[in-house]
Amino acid sequence: MKLLIDADYIVYKCCAACETEIDYGEDVILVTSNFSEAYSAVKREISNIQMQFGSFAKPTLFFSDSKNFRKKIYPDYKGHRNRKKPCGYKRVISGLKIEYDVIVMPQLEADDAMGIFATKFEGNIIVSPDKDMRQIPGKLYNLEDTTTITPEEGAKWHLIQTLAGDQTDGYSGVPGIGVKRATTLFEKEGYSWTTVVKAFEDKGLTEEDALCNARLARILTNEDYDSQKQEPRLWTPTPEYEINSGTGVQIEVS
Repeated sequence: MKLLIDADYIVYKCCAACETEIDYGEDVILVTSNFSEAYSAVKREISNIQMQFGSFAKPTLFFSDSKNFRKKIYPDYKGHRNRKKPCGYKRVISGLKIEYDVIVMPQLEADDAMGIFATKFEGNIIVSPDKDMRQIPGKLYNLEDTTTITPEEGAKWHLIQTLAGDQTDGYSGVPGIGVKRATTLFEKEGYSWTTVVKAFEDKGLTEEDALCNARLARILTNEDYDSQKQEPRLWTPTPEYEINSGTGVQIEVS
């Protein structure tokens, strides 16, 4: 069993907690950090996660690349996140690369790299508090509970997020529709691309808007990634795309 850990989240949280501000007055504030303290905090977090599954569980740490393919789809993706990384962030990652298996995939976020790895190899547990990871079939530990995501549940969650959007990541989905309303709509009309497009068009938007949101929301799986070219295959449904609740898999009805 291997733990696939969203280390972006852990390192950011620990480094931010170890920052100290020194106010010299006259508009001068110096931000400092203790590297050893931050690094030890990260290792404790990783160790605590391991202990949840037995100390034999081997962790692999995933970090986002500095470039993001979603920017090519939508230049304003995460555009409001202007805060710099906390002090020591890059140095802590450099240290972790010496002690742990660390994966950074070109142009991908840590979420995508974990999704690809988890669907390519068996026997993994994704460790992340991010609700986006509910798209990936398999075991997910959200730092509180462990759940098993079926292929059907993962596919449904992708469509729900397409409608609901994600303000944190900077894409809006359908105005006025959140997760609860999206779920209610799909349960009534069916989990299909037709339902998605109609929801967008009812608000004066287009199918192109729907596809843009679907591609931004999509967490990559092994099928969504061209390993030879090292680039994603952008998600593209047929007009008849739907989710078959009988088999628990995505199907396209011709």
